Amino acid sequence: MEDYNIYCITAEKFSRGRENLKVVSEMLKAGIRIIQYREKYKSLKEKYYECLKIRELTRQYGAILIVNDHVDLCQMVDADGVHLGQDDYPVKEARRILGDEYIIGVSTHSPEQLKKAAKEGADYAGVGPLFATNTKDNAIPPVGLEYLKWAVANSSIPFVAIGGIKEYNIQEVLDLGSKCIALVTEIVGAEDIKDKIDRLNKILERYRVSNKAFD
Repeated sequence: MEDYNIYCITAEKFSRGRENLKVVSEMLKAGIRIIQYREKYKSLKEKYYECLKIRELTRQYGAILIVNDHVDLCQMVDADGVHLGQDDYPVKEARRILGDEYIIGVSTHSPEQLKKAAKEGADYAGVGPLFATNTKDNAIPPVGLEYLKWAVANSSIPFVAIGGIKEYNIQEVLDLGSKCIALVTEIVGAEDIKDKIDRLNKILERYRVSNKAFD
């Protein structure tokens, strides 16, 4: 999360009729190494069996798999971690169940929430939504770029910028200092997923080279 990476999230509803397994396979082939399994419209059994297959794929590519919301599913498929929303289980309870070997991420929408997540032991935070997004039925209004500015200057834990980020506005996010960017529909809804990721990586590479020049 500190080296200009793309954090990918599944969203089968927006994937042009492609199954999550196919989309994840394309992401991994394109070099993505952080995948979050987020599926809001399937039964727990469907999520379990699908996530098992995705876990197998991510292992083949040496990629990190994060499961959205479900601490139990994270354990059952031996994922690398879980990502919790503000209305999900508390970090300390997830940590009690999972232990220190699992990654725990938390969605945050304000400095207060980010400070709380860090204090409670989250390994990383989601910062957003920065722009308007339609990937969730109950999506909150965008928090804007001021919160991202605060996170860049003050966060004590790694974070991923998220929410309505597209190829056309990713530069605004990078210009403010974010080094890990989550894109959802921009990638899963792309006609050619590899081509989209290649174009995004070229943008990130310019910042990576520039950043190293000033180290």
